[in-house]
Amino acid sequence: MSKIKLLVVDDSLLFREVLSRFIRQDPDIDVVGTAGDAYSARDMILKYEPDVMTLDIEMPKMDGVAFLKKLLPQYYLPTIVVSSSVEQKPAALNAGAVDFIQKPLARTNAEMQSFAADIARAVKKAHSDNSAKNKPEPLIVHTDLTTAKRFRKADTVLAFGASTGGTEALESVIRNLPADSPATLVVQHMPAGFTKLYSERLNRSCKMEVKEAEDGDRLRRGLVIIGAGEHHLRLCQDNRGYYVSSRPGEKVSGHCPSVDVLFNSVAETAGANSIGVILTGMGRDGADGLLKMHQAGAFTIGQNKETCVVYGMPMEAYKIGAVQVQAPLYDIADIIQRQLI
Repeated sequence: MSKIKLLVVDDSLLFREVLSRFIRQDPDIDVVGTAGDAYSARDMILKYEPDVMTLDIEMPKMDGVAFLKKLLPQYYLPTIVVSSSVEQKPAALNAGAVDFIQKPLARTNAEMQSFAADIARAVKKAHSDNSAKNKPEPLIVHTDLTTAKRFRKADTVLAFGASTGGTEALESVIRNLPADSPATLVVQHMPAGFTKLYSERLNRSCKMEVKEAEDGDRLRRGLVIIGAGEHHLRLCQDNRGYYVSSRPGEKVSGHCPSVDVLFNSVAETAGANSIGVILTGMGRDGADGLLKMHQAGAFTIGQNKETCVVYGMPMEAYKIGAVQVQAPLYDIADIIQRQLI
C-alpha cells in the first residue's frame, strides 16, 4: 500500500525539521513537504496533494485557525492542529480540525519521539477515517439513461460546479474525459491565487487542456476553463461562437465565483446544448442555476451523498428537481461520455 502523504506546517524551521525527522521513521508515512506559513502551505497543498496536514496555530501572515476557516470549505484536507497552547483547542476543532495535539514543553529526544508517535497515530486515524467516508458505493441513477437525449460533442458545453471537496472530485471526473471532449467550464469555490495553481495541476494530469479563465477566452473542444478566484465566470455568445466573461463582482449565493452565475449563463446561452454537473459542496450555490439548465433542456447530473465530502449543493439541487441523474463520483465521467455522440 502507498504511504500516507503528510504536510507539516509550522513557523519554526527547527521544529518542523525535527518533527519531520522523527515522523519519517514511521514506514507508513511520507512527509512530502513542510511550510512555514499559510501561503506557503497553500502552494504545497496544490503541489504535493497531501492526504493529511499538521498545522501550527501561531504563524506569521495568517494564523492556523484563520487558515483552516479559509481552506477547508473550499479544499477539504484532514488537519491535525499542533500547538503549545491547549486553550486554542476548541477554536481549532470548531474550525474543522480533526484532532488537536499539544506540543511538548521539553524538546528532548525522548519527548519528541513520544510526540511524533502521537502525531503518527493521529495521521493514520485521520487518513483511515477520510478513506472510509469516501468508500465507493453502488451506482444510484434516478432516470432512464437509455431514453435520455444524446449531445453532439462539437455543439455541447459542459458546466461543472463544486465547493468543499471539489478539487479532488473535479480532477477525478475531468481526468477521465477524453481529449476531444466538449468545451468545459468549471466553477470551484476557491480564493484568488488558488485557481491558477489548480488549473496548472489539472493541465498536467488531464487529457484535456486546462487553464484559468481570462476575460474573452474562446471555447473549443478539448479545453477546460476554470473560473478565476474573485471573478464571476459567465458563458457568452457572438457571431463567432461561445466565449467567456471573467470579471470581478459582488458575491452571488455567497460566493465569487458563483456556480449559480455560471449555470444561469449556460442555461440562457447554450440551453439544450449543455450538460450540467453539480458536485460535493457546502450550501446551495448552483442548485437554482442547475434547475434553470434542466428547464432549458440541458442534461443534469448530481453527485450522490455517499461519495460527497459534503452533501450540500447536490442535495439542494436534487431536492428542487434540478438533477436528472444522481450518481457516485466514479461513474460521472462515464455517464457524460455515454450521452455524447
